[in-house]
This record gives sequence, structure tokens and C-alpha cells, in this order.
Amino acid sequence: MPLYLCRAEALLSSENALPRSYNTSYIQVEASPWLQPSVIYHSSAHAMWPTGGGDPWPPASVAGSVTAALLIAAVIARFIIIPHLRSSSGINKPRQRGTPAASGGAAGSSGAARVPAGSLGWPVVGETPAFILAAYSARPESFVERRRVLYGSKVFTSHLWGSPAVVSSDPEVSRAVLQADASAFVPWYPRSLMELMGESSILVLGGALQRRVHGLAGAFFKSPQLKARVTADMQRRVAAAMDAWRRDAGGAATVRVQDEAKSIVFEILVKALIGLDEGHEMQYLRQQFKEFIAGLISLPIKVPGTQLYRSLKAKKRMTKLIQKIIQEKRRKMVTECEDHPHVTTHHPRDMIDVLLGNGSDELTDELISDNMIDFMIPAEDSVPVLITLAVKYLSECPLALQQLEEENMELKMRKSGMGETLEWTDYMSLTFTQHVITETLRMGNIINGIMRKAVRDVEVRGHLIPKGWRVLVYFRAVHLDAAVHGDPHAFNPWRWTEKERPDVATTGGGGSFTPFGGGQRLCPGLDLARLEASIFLHHLVTGFRWAAEEDAVVNFPTVRLRRGMPIAVTPRT
Repeated sequence: MPLYLCRAEALLSSENALPRSYNTSYIQVEASPWLQPSVIYHSSAHAMWPTGGGDPWPPASVAGSVTAALLIAAVIARFIIIPHLRSSSGINKPRQRGTPAASGGAAGSSGAARVPAGSLGWPVVGETPAFILAAYSARPESFVERRRVLYGSKVFTSHLWGSPAVVSSDPEVSRAVLQADASAFVPWYPRSLMELMGESSILVLGGALQRRVHGLAGAFFKSPQLKARVTADMQRRVAAAMDAWRRDAGGAATVRVQDEAKSIVFEILVKALIGLDEGHEMQYLRQQFKEFIAGLISLPIKVPGTQLYRSLKAKKRMTKLIQKIIQEKRRKMVTECEDHPHVTTHHPRDMIDVLLGNGSDELTDELISDNMIDFMIPAEDSVPVLITLAVKYLSECPLALQQLEEENMELKMRKSGMGETLEWTDYMSLTFTQHVITETLRMGNIINGIMRKAVRDVEVRGHLIPKGWRVLVYFRAVHLDAAVHGDPHAFNPWRWTEKERPDVATTGGGGSFTPFGGGQRLCPGLDLARLEASIFLHHLVTGFRWAAEEDAVVNFPTVRLRRGMPIAVTPRT
């Protein structure tokens, strides 16, 4: 039972004579509406179900009790033991609206910038527990929405992941942060993720080296040559998977879209990155990658038995395999140069070829292997989840599914009648299909937001972000803001028909649509993500009809479908 329904049951029960009074005789505690800690209480009369009920008892109830105890301890620490904590640390309580910022603002500022109104929450933990509670709910954006109403602004101060932070759900402020260079903001990630990525990851690199790697990757991923190869590989792999669906159940089968999409997209992307074909090494790499990615959001404890420790070991095994491929390619390049000294143009087959061909001494084997692993992450999360969410939303919107089917069937019959195979340009020309993908990206919010760290006092559209503070650019709150996108919780692909197709994340109204990030760190693979999703959807709707089973979206720590989106497919005749 959802927590808010359990709470209503406890307040309305006739067994609680004064339901809104504090009375420990029947355990009625009015919790903070922002934190809502659970209380463990097993009532045979069912008058109080603060954490649900049944067998097994929800494990979250234990966590809730511990959280409540920690918060009580934090209150004692805050007001009795260490009342001078903030003043002695140099971190002052956020100013109320209208209070000027202290001296030392951003260079070139008018001096009128102010730290946004807000609260640093509890000592040490700040507002992180409230953020996580919201993130686990069906509406993670509620954390931002409540504070937006409370402070009267889409930009406010909080304290998240151990640091004071400014949270932005303002499209213009968010766009300015994304467009800023490393002289103002640098990337910030949780410690476990930083540990796994390493200092040479494109996610944390800065300056000229980051621009070089990002530029090389972006140019390669957007190249017509790669798109043509990815299209051919994807068509072949999707066709093989769907043939298996037909065989497995004599013409009808139940498949989990999320699992199928992960398997297909991983193989396609790995081949584009490191040139590895299907086989034993591909399976080994995927096995290690699953262990690696499980530690990206984990406790930063690196001892045997922990997830972070296992993930680091898995990364070492992946690195060994990838560096073997890099060294083989280096030897091959030397041999080709010796055999054909007059040939100066080489056509890269994969991303490793692109980086090796750049000839920069900074692009070491370690840097290349680390970034190949980083570039594999969308194959596990972003693209498969995009495909899965599209199937879910289409299943819930028959009109959109019908129009998508008509558009794709028309293309299939036209190309078949001409005796031609589909090219990548054909898939990207499917206008309504692209609208479906765009709307899925807006509603699904596969990337909820990004965090940056201010390297100096920075003024952004009248808001002062002090040096050392974090900035959370929260995409989800913008994408689901009724003032930006009307009726935001409705799946409506037609909303994009009157706009230019937002292939670039920073278009669509000054930061109002940013599913791929923005600025110098705009996701270089956004075109491939759209292409792969288009190919999968085309073959699904032209080859099958399906009935979707009930499933729910899980938003934290990463977006996914709880059951993997099972659908019962029936081949078209």
C-alpha cells in the first residue's frame, strides 16, 4: 500500500480517538511532510499501516526507523552539541529572498546577485533523505515542486550529497549552466562513480583534452558511414531476435522488451566502439560489464565483498581485454604504414581507430580503454530504456500506436515495392516516429539531471552560486512543468508537430528540452540513440501485434521498467 494511503488509514481510523494529536499510547507521530519517516508498528487490528503490511514485512520499514533515529540524533547535534557548526565551517545559512549576497561575487557581476532562497536541511545529511524518498516515488519531481512553491522560485538552495547546492528547474538558468565552460563549472559525480570512471573518463576530463575526445567521438557517431554500418547490423540483429520470438512459441510468445533491447543494443554499440563481433569475447565482456555498471551508484566502500570492489575488479578485466585490442590495432597500423607508405587516408571502422588515428600522445591506451567502457553505458541504460518506454507509452495510447504503424507500414511497402532495403536516412525520415521518440524522452527522463561544481563564485541570471557549491540542473522538473509543456503527464507525440524536431538537446525553447544534456558535454551519441530506437520500433510494429502486461516505471537509482516490459507478441500475417 502506498505510504500516503497508509497514513490516511491511520488518521481516519476510529480506533484513534484523537487522530491528529501526539499520543504515544497508540503511536501517532506527525512526521515532517518532507521527510515522512516510517514507523514500525505491527497492528493486528490493521489500524495503522505506516509501511504497508503482509508477509514479508516491507524491508523499507527498517530503513525508515533507522532514518528516524538518525534524524532525532541530528536534531540534538544541531541544537545542543554543535550549534556553531555552520558558522565555524564557513557555510552560512542561505539568505532569504531580497537579501544581497556577501562580497566576493562572480567576476563582472553587478553585485546584485543573491544566493537563492532555500534551506540546508539537517546537519550532515542536508535534504538528501527527502530527495531520495521523492526519487523512489512515482513522482520524483515532487521534491523540486514543493520547494518551488515554498520559495516562489524555480531556483532554490538545498544541501544534497554532502554539499550545499543550488537546484534549478528554470530552463534559462539550466541552459546557462550547461553552456558554461570549465572556468565556471566542472562536472561532479558521486564518489563511487568517480572511483569507477577514473580521472581519464570523458565525464570528468576538462579543457582541450575533453574537447578533443568529445569532438572526435561526436564526429564519428554522426558520420554517415557509421550510421550505415549500425543500420545494417541493427537490422540483422533485430530480425534474428524476432525470428526467435516466432519460433519459441509456435507463432506467439511473451518477451521482455527491456532485456531484448539491452542484448541487441550492447552488441551493436560494442562493435562500433571496439570492433568486437559476436562470440565468446562479446559474452565475456557483457558479463563483466553488468558487474561493473552495478557499482556506479553504490556505497563508496572498497573492501572485498562490496559491490564497488566487485565492480572495480570487473573493470580491470574489461580493461585488459580492450587494451589487448588496442595494442593489436597499433601493431596493425604500424604494419600498414610500412607496407603502404604512400597511403595517408585510413577509414576508421570503430571508435578505437578514430582515437588512434588522431596521433595525440595524450590519447594513451589507458585513456582510450577507460572511455570505451564509459561509452558502453548507454547500451545498458539509455537506449534500451528509451526503446522500452516507447513500447510502454505506445501500448497505453492506441491512437499514437495506430499512426506509428501506418507510417512504418507505408515505408516498408514502398521500399519493398521498389526492391530496396531500408537505409538509415529512411528511418530518420519517419516524422511521427521521431515525435514518438522525442515525447518518450521528455516523459521518461532517462537522465533526470546533472550536477556541476562551481570553481568560483558564479552569477547566473541574477542568482549567485558560491564557489565550491554544487548545481543540480534537474531536467525532469522542466520536462514535466505544465508552464513549459502543457498537460505534461500525458503522452502526446503530436505536441512536437508544430516545432522543429529537437535533434539537438539545447533546442526546443531555450533549455526546455534537454534529454541529452547540453553545451560542451552534450551526449555525442544522440543521433545513434534515435536511429537504434527507430529501427527497433519499425521492425516491431511492422512484424507483430502485441498485448502489453502491466508494468511500472522505477525512477531511482536509474530509470527502468520493474518487470522489463513483458508483451505477448503475435506475428502479423
